[in-house]
Parts: sequence; C-alpha cells; structure tokens
Amino acid sequence: MSKALRRDARRRAWNVRAVILLPALWLAVFFLVPFLIVLKISLSQTVIAQPPYIPVLDLAAGWQGVKDFVAGLSPESYGLLGSDDLYYTSYLRSLSIAAFSVAILLVIGYPMAYGISRAPRRVQAILVLAVILPFLTAFLIRIYAWINILQRDGLLNKVLLTLGLVHEPPIWLSTDTAIYIGIVYSYLPFMVLPLYASLEKMDGALLEAAADLGCPWWKSFWLVTVPLSLPGVMAGVLLCFIPIVGEFVVPDLLGGSDALMIGQTLWTEFFLNKDWPVASAVAVALLLLLIVPIVIYQHLQVRALANDPGKAGL
Repeated sequence: MSKALRRDARRRAWNVRAVILLPALWLAVFFLVPFLIVLKISLSQTVIAQPPYIPVLDLAAGWQGVKDFVAGLSPESYGLLGSDDLYYTSYLRSLSIAAFSVAILLVIGYPMAYGISRAPRRVQAILVLAVILPFLTAFLIRIYAWINILQRDGLLNKVLLTLGLVHEPPIWLSTDTAIYIGIVYSYLPFMVLPLYASLEKMDGALLEAAADLGCPWWKSFWLVTVPLSLPGVMAGVLLCFIPIVGEFVVPDLLGGSDALMIGQTLWTEFFLNKDWPVASAVAVALLLLLIVPIVIYQHLQVRALANDPGKAGL
C-alpha cells in the first residue's frame, strides 16, 4: 500500500474517531460529570453550613483528605427513600400520571401525524409549522395562560355554559384533569413530530399492494401502517414519558396540594428543606428508575435483531 493510501486511510480513521468522540465527550461533560457530582452529594450528610453537606473533598490534604472523604460517605439518604411513604407515593404518582398522559398523547397525536403525512406535500410544511407554533411562546407563559382558561370564570367554563353543556361552572384548577390538560398540551408536539417523521417516509405502494390483494383499509392500517410506524411510536413515547415523570411546572401551577409528583418533592428537598443529600438521592433514584428499563429494552431489541435481521426495518 502506498504512503498516500495509508495517509488517506489514517485520515478516514481519525475522522471516524472524531465523529464518535465528540458526542461521547459531550455526554461526559454535560451528563456524566454532573451525575457523579449529584451521586457524591447523595452519599453525604446534611449540615447547616455552606455547602449544606459533608464530607467535602479536600485535595490540599493529599491522600489523607481523600481517605477521610471516602470514609465520610454514607447511604443513609437512600435508606430514607425506602422508609418514607412520601417518596414512594411521589414516584408511583409520577409514573401513573406519565403513563396515562402518554396514552392520551398517543391517541391524539397518532391521527394528527397520520393526517399530516397523508396531506399534499405543499400543505405538510404548513401543518408541521402549526404543530410547533406553540414553542415560539415561552413554556411558563403558556401554562399561566391555561390558569386563566381553567379558572372558575375562565374561557372554558364560559364556553360550556354558553353551549348549555353544564349548569354550574365546573372546578378545573387544582385537579388531576388540569394536570393532564397542561401536560398533553405541552408535550403534544413531542409525540406528533416523531410519528410524522416515521409515517411520512412510509412507502405508499405497500398500502396499494394490500388493497390490490383485497385487504380492507382498516386491516391494512393495522397490518402495514402501524407496524412500520412503531419506531416513531417508541420515539414519541420515550420523548414524552421521561420528562413528564420529572415534570414540576405543570403540576405545581395547575394541580392541587395533593398532586405531589416527584419533581415537586425534589424541589421541596432542595430549596425548602435545604436537604441536598436526600434531594440528590431522589434524583439518582429517579434517573435509575427511567434509565434501567430503557437499557433493558435496548438490550432485548439488539438481541431480537441479532436473532432475526429481518426485523431491522421496524
């Protein structure tokens, strides 16, 4: 092999390494390092000081400082998570609200994405823009707008009274219904866009072939369209479920005092109780609660693709 070819091969190899290294470096700096800091704080003890926890790593003390630091770490905060019903209830409530919200988002978002993907090409861009249009307004402002809409003399009750659907203004604020309304409104684009991306690239000839073989439209939808859109469904579910579990703004502003989700518990421990170790333990437990099932699912997917390469297109 000539020197020029070897140089070109080395350059291509370095380019491949750079493409892999840059995302890995990004994750290490902005995810792994902060996670390790939070993990370290979760193994500390609360004190009235600055910072509000001990031990603090003193590198100036040399090896003895490192040994004292390691000896001072304790898993007490994690023991508190298992002994206090507050955290257990908050986790379960967050998971249940996130699961039900994702189900609603999927029921609403799939027909929207399907309709956009079947619209004429010149109209699709306008419809996609309409889906992402709410992002042009700050998230907090949009939630405050829903407070005005859902209050007792708000727009929603006025419309219901005008249409004669209710005789007295229903109470919306400080209820689970208000939380679901706020979450579905806020996260709908995160469900629609992945579904649209998956449905838009589907080959329409497959549906035509199914129709030519005598398959009714509803059957071809379930046997052809839905299986081919599963990657978009999984992407939308994960994009919505993960942030909804840790949602703080929507339940805090639209929900009641009994609508305690894990994001509110986390905020309370950090800013009101000043108990950073417990708050960090809550955050670490939440991260593991979300990541472990995803890692297991990906592992099963890799095994399934290895056993049946024909499923790689799904």
